[in-house]
Amino acid sequence: MPTDPRHHLGRLGERLAAEHLERLGYAIVARNHRTRFGEIDLVACDGSVLVFCEVKTRRGRGDPWDALHPAKRAQVRRMARAYLSEEADRPRVALLRFDAIGVGLDACGRLTRLEHLEDAF
Repeated sequence: MPTDPRHHLGRLGERLAAEHLERLGYAIVARNHRTRFGEIDLVACDGSVLVFCEVKTRRGRGDPWDALHPAKRAQVRRMARAYLSEEADRPRVALLRFDAIGVGLDACGRLTRLEHLEDAF
């Protein structure tokens, strides 16, 4: 069964973003968490902040932030509310944050850019 190249590209970007967050000291709490509103790319925690992270991956010169429009931001907030209300064993912290990580790859799939926007929306 053939796989969608966009799916593979997105998963690669999410892996690179997760590795970046781990280098910064975050623990990855969830990857591709499904809610009735969609899928949260990454949920990470550093012990005091729970971060809902939207990852946008592009090949070539496309701008990953083009896809982080107001409707997408609202959807991520709905997914975060669902996660918080449904996950009994989630980390209990006082602060929540919404980050975005833009990943750029060349035609061979090599990382050319990784931009992390803390508190992006």
